[in-house]
Amino acid sequence: MERGSTAAATAGQKSAARHHGNRHGRSEQARQAVLEAADDLLVEKGFTGVTIEGIAARAGVAKQTVYRWWKTKTDILLDAFLQDAAEALTPPDHGDLAADLRAHLRQLALFLTRSDAGAVFTALIGHAQHDPAFAAALRSGYLDEQRRRDQLPLERAIQRGQLAAGLDMAAEIDQLVGPLYHRVLVTAEPVGQAFTDRLVEAFLRRVSANVADGNTKADAGEMESR
Repeated sequence: MERGSTAAATAGQKSAARHHGNRHGRSEQARQAVLEAADDLLVEKGFTGVTIEGIAARAGVAKQTVYRWWKTKTDILLDAFLQDAAEALTPPDHGDLAADLRAHLRQLALFLTRSDAGAVFTALIGHAQHDPAFAAALRSGYLDEQRRRDQLPLERAIQRGQLAAGLDMAAEIDQLVGPLYHRVLVTAEPVGQAFTDRLVEAFLRRVSANVADGNTKADAGEMESR
C-alpha cells in the first residue's frame, strides 16, 4: 500500500488507534490501518509470522474488531492486495498501443517485485496451493479482475482501429504477461524494463504479421474474383 511521509504515517497510526469500529459499521481509518499492518507484518515476518493478534496490535484496534470484519489473516492480506492492485495496475491511456503496453508491463513488474504488495501476492499464491477455497477466491478476486485490466490497452487499440477486432485477446494477454509471472513465481529471473519491453515488441511484431498476412489473403481473394 502506498505510504506517505513519516509524519503523516505517525498521525495516521495515532488516529487509527482511536478508532475501534462502531455499531454503525467499519471505521474506514481503522480498516486502512489493519490492511497496512497486515502488509507490513508480512514483509517483516513472512506469512507464518503474521497473526490476527499481531495485526490488531500493529493497527491499534481490538482483536474482536478485526474478527468482525475478517475471518482469517489470509482474508485480510487478500483485501489489502486487491486494494493495492486496483490502485496500481490500471493501465494508462496514452492514446498509443505500444506506449500503453510498455508502461503497463513495467508497472506490473515493479508492483510484483519491488512493492510490499508483491510480497503479499507471492505469499498468497503459495497459500493457495494448499487451500482450494482460497485459491478460488484469489482467482476471482485478483486474477480475473487483473486479466480485465490487462486487456484494456488492447480494447482501446481496437476502438482506435490499431488492432483487428477479431484478435484472440486471451491468447495475446497470456503471451504478454505470462512470461512475467513465470519469472516472478518460478525462475526468479529479473523482470526489468528490457525484458518487459521485449515482450511488447514481440507482441507488436506478431500482430503486425497477422495484419499483413490478412491483407495479403484479402488482396489475393480480390484478384481471383476479378
